[in-house]
Amino acid sequence: MDTDLNARKPRALIVEDEFLIAEELRERLSRLGFSVIAAVDSAEEGIAIATRDRPDLVLMDIRLKGEKDGVQAAKEIRQEVDVPIVYVTAYSDLPTVSRVKESEHDGYILKPFHARELQSTVAVAMQRHAIRVKQKP
Repeated sequence: MDTDLNARKPRALIVEDEFLIAEELRERLSRLGFSVIAAVDSAEEGIAIATRDRPDLVLMDIRLKGEKDGVQAAKEIRQEVDVPIVYVTAYSDLPTVSRVKESEHDGYILKPFHARELQSTVAVAMQRHAIRVKQKP
Protein backbone atom coordinates (compact mmCIF):
# COMPACT_ATOMS: atom_id res chain seq x y z
CA MET A 1 0.00 0.00 0.00
CA ASP A 2 1.06 3.54 -0.54
CA THR A 3 2.34 5.72 2.25
CA ASP A 4 -0.95 7.62 2.45
CA LEU A 5 -2.75 4.41 3.43
CA ASN A 6 -0.01 3.55 5.91
CA ALA A 7 -0.58 6.90 7.65
CA ARG A 8 -4.31 6.35 8.19
CA LYS A 9 -6.93 3.66 8.44
CA PRO A 10 -8.19 2.46 5.05
CA ARG A 11 -11.63 3.86 4.32
CA ALA A 12 -14.57 1.71 3.21
CA LEU A 13 -17.95 2.44 1.67
CA ILE A 14 -20.81 -0.01 2.20
CA VAL A 15 -23.62 -0.06 -0.39
CA GLU A 16 -26.25 -2.38 1.10
CA ASP A 17 -30.03 -2.03 1.32
CA GLU A 18 -30.52 -4.25 4.38
CA PHE A 19 -29.82 -2.21 7.50
CA LEU A 20 -28.80 -5.13 9.73
CA ILE A 21 -26.36 -6.49 7.18
CA ALA A 22 -24.89 -3.02 6.63
CA GLU A 23 -24.37 -2.69 10.39
CA GLU A 24 -22.76 -6.13 10.60
CA LEU A 25 -20.42 -5.22 7.73
CA ARG A 26 -19.60 -1.91 9.44
CA GLU A 27 -18.71 -3.70 12.67
CA ARG A 28 -16.62 -6.37 10.97
CA LEU A 29 -14.76 -3.87 8.81
CA SER A 30 -13.99 -1.81 11.91
CA ARG A 31 -12.50 -4.90 13.53
CA LEU A 32 -10.36 -5.34 10.41
CA GLY A 33 -8.97 -1.82 10.86
CA PHE A 34 -11.17 0.06 8.38
CA SER A 35 -12.93 3.34 8.89
CA VAL A 36 -16.40 3.13 7.33
CA ILE A 37 -17.13 6.47 5.69
CA ALA A 38 -20.77 5.64 4.90
CA ALA A 39 -23.33 2.87 4.59
CA VAL A 40 -25.97 3.68 1.95
CA ASP A 41 -28.84 1.73 0.46
CA SER A 42 -28.98 2.88 -3.16
CA ALA A 43 -26.68 2.72 -6.17
CA GLU A 44 -27.08 6.43 -6.78
CA GLU A 45 -25.89 7.33 -3.26
CA GLY A 46 -23.03 4.83 -3.52
CA ILE A 47 -21.86 6.29 -6.82
CA ALA A 48 -22.03 9.86 -5.49
CA ILE A 49 -20.12 9.08 -2.28
CA ALA A 50 -17.50 6.92 -4.00
CA THR A 51 -16.87 9.61 -6.61
CA ARG A 52 -16.71 12.40 -4.05
CA ASP A 53 -14.87 10.71 -1.17
CA ARG A 54 -12.75 8.11 -3.03
CA PRO A 55 -12.80 5.25 -0.50
CA ASP A 56 -10.12 2.55 -0.40
CA LEU A 57 -12.72 -0.25 -0.63
CA VAL A 58 -16.35 -0.62 -1.69
CA LEU A 59 -18.57 -3.46 -0.45
CA MET A 60 -21.47 -3.66 -2.90
CA ASP A 61 -24.78 -5.52 -2.71
CA ILE A 62 -26.38 -6.33 -6.05
CA ARG A 63 -30.04 -5.69 -5.27
CA LEU A 64 -30.44 -2.12 -4.03
CA LYS A 65 -33.08 0.55 -3.61
CA GLY A 66 -33.54 2.92 -6.53
CA GLU A 67 -33.32 2.67 -10.29
CA LYS A 68 -29.89 1.04 -10.59
CA ASP A 69 -28.50 -2.15 -9.14
CA GLY A 70 -25.07 -2.87 -7.66
CA VAL A 71 -23.58 -4.13 -10.93
CA GLN A 72 -24.46 -0.86 -12.66
CA ALA A 73 -23.15 1.09 -9.68
CA ALA A 74 -19.87 -0.84 -9.66
CA LYS A 75 -19.33 -0.12 -13.35
CA GLU A 76 -19.96 3.60 -12.86
CA ILE A 77 -17.75 3.78 -9.78
CA ARG A 78 -14.92 2.01 -11.64
CA GLN A 79 -15.15 4.56 -14.46
CA GLU A 80 -14.56 7.37 -11.96
CA VAL A 81 -12.49 5.83 -9.15
CA ASP A 82 -9.85 3.11 -9.12
CA VAL A 83 -11.01 1.24 -6.03
CA PRO A 84 -11.40 -2.44 -5.14
CA ILE A 85 -15.03 -3.51 -5.28
CA VAL A 86 -16.27 -6.62 -3.47
CA TYR A 87 -19.82 -7.83 -4.03
CA VAL A 88 -21.66 -9.06 -0.95
CA THR A 89 -24.90 -10.63 -2.14
CA ALA A 90 -27.43 -13.40 -1.67
CA TYR A 91 -27.66 -13.96 -5.43
CA SER A 92 -25.67 -16.68 -7.15
CA ASP A 93 -28.00 -17.50 -10.05
CA LEU A 94 -26.43 -17.83 -13.49
CA PRO A 95 -27.78 -14.57 -14.99
CA THR A 96 -26.54 -12.56 -11.99
CA VAL A 97 -23.13 -14.23 -11.98
CA SER A 98 -22.82 -13.59 -15.73
CA ARG A 99 -23.55 -9.89 -15.24
CA VAL A 100 -21.07 -9.70 -12.37
CA LYS A 101 -18.37 -11.31 -14.51
CA GLU A 102 -18.77 -8.49 -17.03
CA SER A 103 -18.07 -5.88 -14.36
CA GLU A 104 -14.64 -5.28 -12.96
CA HIS A 105 -14.68 -6.50 -9.39
CA ASP A 106 -12.24 -7.87 -6.88
CA GLY A 107 -14.34 -10.32 -4.91
CA TYR A 108 -17.71 -11.99 -4.49
CA ILE A 109 -19.10 -13.06 -1.12
CA LEU A 110 -22.39 -14.89 -0.71
CA LYS A 111 -24.72 -14.04 2.16
CA PRO A 112 -24.82 -15.24 4.82
CA PHE A 113 -21.08 -14.70 5.12
CA HIS A 114 -18.58 -15.56 7.82
CA ALA A 115 -16.02 -13.22 9.36
CA ARG A 116 -13.09 -15.21 7.96
CA GLU A 117 -14.55 -15.14 4.46
CA LEU A 118 -14.99 -11.38 4.62
CA GLN A 119 -11.49 -10.92 6.02
CA SER A 120 -9.77 -13.07 3.39
CA THR A 121 -11.76 -11.66 0.47
CA VAL A 122 -11.10 -8.07 1.53
CA ALA A 123 -7.39 -8.78 2.06
CA VAL A 124 -7.06 -10.35 -1.41
CA ALA A 125 -9.03 -7.51 -3.01
CA MET A 126 -6.82 -4.87 -1.39
CA GLN A 127 -3.65 -6.73 -2.40
CA ARG A 128 -4.84 -7.21 -6.01
CA HIS A 129 -5.63 -3.52 -6.20
CA ALA A 130 -2.22 -2.53 -4.82
CA ILE A 131 -0.55 -4.71 -7.46
CA ARG A 132 -2.73 -3.19 -10.21
CA VAL A 133 -1.81 0.32 -9.10
CA LYS A 134 1.92 -0.49 -9.12
CA GLN A 135 1.68 -1.94 -12.63
CA LYS A 136 0.06 1.18 -14.09
CA PRO A 137 2.41 3.27 -16.21
